[in-house]
Amino acid sequence: MRQEADESLAGAREGRIPNRQGRRFKPSAVRIYKFSLGDKRLGDIDHADLLWLKEELFGEGCSASTIRNTFTPLQAIFRRARKNGTVAINPALDLELPKAGSRKRAARPEDAAELMDVLGEDLRPLWATAFYTGLRRGELRALRVRNVDLLAAMISVEEGWDDEEGEILPNSEAGIRKVFVLEALRPLLAPLVEDREPDAFVFGNHGPFDPRATLRKARRAWNAENRKRQKKAEEAETEAQLVEWFGLHEARHSFSTWLDSAGVSGTRADRYMGHSSKGVADDYRHQLPAQATEDAKRLDAFLAGVAAGKVVAIQELQSA
Repeated sequence: MRQEADESLAGAREGRIPNRQGRRFKPSAVRIYKFSLGDKRLGDIDHADLLWLKEELFGEGCSASTIRNTFTPLQAIFRRARKNGTVAINPALDLELPKAGSRKRAARPEDAAELMDVLGEDLRPLWATAFYTGLRRGELRALRVRNVDLLAAMISVEEGWDDEEGEILPNSEAGIRKVFVLEALRPLLAPLVEDREPDAFVFGNHGPFDPRATLRKARRAWNAENRKRQKKAEEAETEAQLVEWFGLHEARHSFSTWLDSAGVSGTRADRYMGHSSKGVADDYRHQLPAQATEDAKRLDAFLAGVAAGKVVAIQELQSA
């Protein structure tokens, strides 16, 4: 088992062994494979062994995500072993792994604006960029001044960031894209890009921002505001109107939801989100500059309408 894992890990790291989509594994995915597998022979591991492992993890109180992440490398190793004849049967099939319990949430525009106001001047631009462009966390970390063109109102997404590898290419060609800069975002980005070196990180001084430290700081500000509101409500003997929390990934889902609410087509929304092509027809559809400008106007109008109370905001916040 250890030998097969080592060979799979080396092949994934070098790009010789692709993932199920035929693309190179991300460095973070390769690192999941770095765990102890013991010295049991690969062919001696059967379905019952894996069911026992799953039940043990459940018994230890592991979350659904932890259990699924534990089996991800095992499934990949056995798929490869079945193909190259090392094992006759793949015991990792039909394990009925638990689904992650957390749903994909999206914020109402007014709730997003309230949260960004609470986060303060230092963190507001980061969360605003996540809400108003839908960039992934790694893409936000890799964003440099040269990628932001406020004159053209466009952000060029070219790379992501990995803690060990540094700058990395997106998972697919769709990840390299341009996303419009909304009017609500422009004044927040301007101080971070004007009169700065092209290679400087937009959200960092001497390197990309630290996601853990950033999250802790943001949640401290959020908690402090809610404690203040709770105390004020108790003194007035009323119900507290607390600020709802949304992380950077939930901000990305919010952007997707707002695009849909503003009437932007699913095909163009997928381009802005960096989703991979869903069919052959998409290979023949190309984004025109005028489309991005028109879509930006649509979303600007939607957000302005919500702020003015002229648009009915989304109630069920389930991202497409």
